[in-house]
Amino acid sequence: MAKARFHSFVIFAEMRTGSNFLESNLNAIAGVTCHGEAFNPFFMGGENKTELLGVGILQRNADPASFLKAMRQKTEGLSGFRYFHDHDPRVFDLVVDDPGVAKIILTRNQLESYISWKIAKESDQWWLANTKHLKTVHPRFELDEFQARLDALQAFQKALVNRLQVTGQAAYYIDYDDVLDLKVINGLAAFLGVEARLEDLVFRFKKQNPEPIVSKVSNPREMEQGLAKIDWFNLTHTPNFEPRRQGAIGTYVASEMVGLLFQPIKSAPDQRIRKWLQGYGGVLTSFDRPGLRKWREGHPGQRSFTVLRHPVARAYAGYCDFLDREWMPELRPYLKRVHKFELPPKAKPGFATVAEHRAGFLVFLELIKHILAGRTELKTPAQFATQFATLAGFGQLQAPDLLLREDRLAEGLGFVCAEAGVAMKPLPAGDEVYPFELAAIYGADIEAAARETYARDYVAYGFGDWRA
Repeated sequence: MAKARFHSFVIFAEMRTGSNFLESNLNAIAGVTCHGEAFNPFFMGGENKTELLGVGILQRNADPASFLKAMRQKTEGLSGFRYFHDHDPRVFDLVVDDPGVAKIILTRNQLESYISWKIAKESDQWWLANTKHLKTVHPRFELDEFQARLDALQAFQKALVNRLQVTGQAAYYIDYDDVLDLKVINGLAAFLGVEARLEDLVFRFKKQNPEPIVSKVSNPREMEQGLAKIDWFNLTHTPNFEPRRQGAIGTYVASEMVGLLFQPIKSAPDQRIRKWLQGYGGVLTSFDRPGLRKWREGHPGQRSFTVLRHPVARAYAGYCDFLDREWMPELRPYLKRVHKFELPPKAKPGFATVAEHRAGFLVFLELIKHILAGRTELKTPAQFATQFATLAGFGQLQAPDLLLREDRLAEGLGFVCAEAGVAMKPLPAGDEVYPFELAAIYGADIEAAARETYARDYVAYGFGDWRA
């Protein structure tokens, strides 16, 4: 006998998407049992239920993996449940990467779903079995509320699809309108690998609001005007092809004596802050996760911070550092082959004139733009990565408590010290030395090139033009 394709299933859905109707029809198929919203934070399976299959809600919350196992063991045939984006996030991780769990993705027009949710919330009628009991209300459309709901659901859907892609899994997609198609429901049974089929659909749950959307709300004109403001097709979205970055724990710097932890961004202020931390009596570097945890545990009240640098100044620091140390040897032949630009010979300290140095910087800004856009075969070094991506990498473990700005560094460090209960020590003078000062080469063309290259950082952190 062939091994079953799946040992269980999950329906990824949301409120007001037809999931009750879909569940009732799945339960009508021999060999299939859907246990409702088994991981709803407030109940188990259905409203007001706090126990399912002999397991209580506290036991479920303490060990969701064991409850998943019990659900499979105590159910004849194929068991499953409905999962919404605000259900226990631990369960998402337990099922989404398991190819033995069949994924059913139920979707509905987001506006219809939202209006249906508003009607159910205002009428307190979440499902309808008898049309005699239908309650009719006309709620207000709230643009901010709808946008927040839309953003949350789209973010979840994006995360779900990405996880299925990276694990090489296929899901069964079904739309709200498809749940009324007997052939589609039987096709779902085939996908699940069960032999039984339905002769007719089960209509235990009735459609509550079949009217046009504009007839369901009390402010249709305001709704139309609000919807016109939504960027449905992401016309204002800036595509991002920059690879995700890791947390770079090994680069963190901390004081042995006080609770201050510095999470440096490459090509942003670094050595100056290391010297400042040394003034407190020793510096720890080369952290790993256990070492970082031990340091945190040994410094209650500690504060972590990083320092943002203006994109022009940061790109220039990375450029000058490369001319000095050439830490990415593949750049030299690439610049010559693709950009028809030659760097000074390695034996020389750099370009001979300000004009040559300036021209090289503009070429570098163009190169970085192409690297971040994924247009080259080159890796993205930390020196060129956006500060946005670097901070996102920090956040994979723990984001810094505070983001400081280089142009207000002393003030920012004073605030960090006050937060950590540490006396502020004098900040050493900056010691970065460049072949030519940035002010000597800066101009509108450099600012424009930097804005094009680091648009994400300019927008995310509100940078204006660099000023000498």
